[in-house]
Amino acid sequence: MSREQRRKQHVKKGLVIVNTGDGKGKTTAALGVMTRAWGRKMRVGVIQFLKHENANFGEIRAAKRMAIDWMGTGDGWTWQSKDIRETQARALRGWELAQARIASGEYDLFILDEFTYLMDFGWLNATEVVDWLRENKPEMLHVIITGRNAPEALIAHADLVTEMREIKHPFRDQDIVAQPGIDF
Repeated sequence: MSREQRRKQHVKKGLVIVNTGDGKGKTTAALGVMTRAWGRKMRVGVIQFLKHENANFGEIRAAKRMAIDWMGTGDGWTWQSKDIRETQARALRGWELAQARIASGEYDLFILDEFTYLMDFGWLNATEVVDWLRENKPEMLHVIITGRNAPEALIAHADLVTEMREIKHPFRDQDIVAQPGIDF
């Protein structure tokens, strides 16, 4: 069988990709794919669920220059929340916005950054999220979901799951603080 014949037999579909685990790099890996997709003239969207809606990290600055549809719906880190009900409401509003964007057919790649936390915290039911994706995600849309503690239902549904495992960390092991351009 020729390479061309093998290629024709392979299925093409929009992937559900999950980057999870306790190590750094989940969002960074997703943004690498974002950059690759943008370079291929794909239509890209991103929602960050917990980082502050007014954050201005390096990746957000780059996305603005690239004219990527980027939205933050959070009010900061959950462990610093002054009102966890407000944090939850903002995150759930982000899911409503994500659902509309995903179902719109206007994107080739959509990133749900820090989305696993909504399920891990019990704010969303993982089985219901998977059912919604199964029924509403356009066939060729790629969706990347990041965050720690990805639920089993999401892992089972995903086409690709990568677990980031921390082996050594500059802050914990060497007291080196987060650095612009590397960490934010």
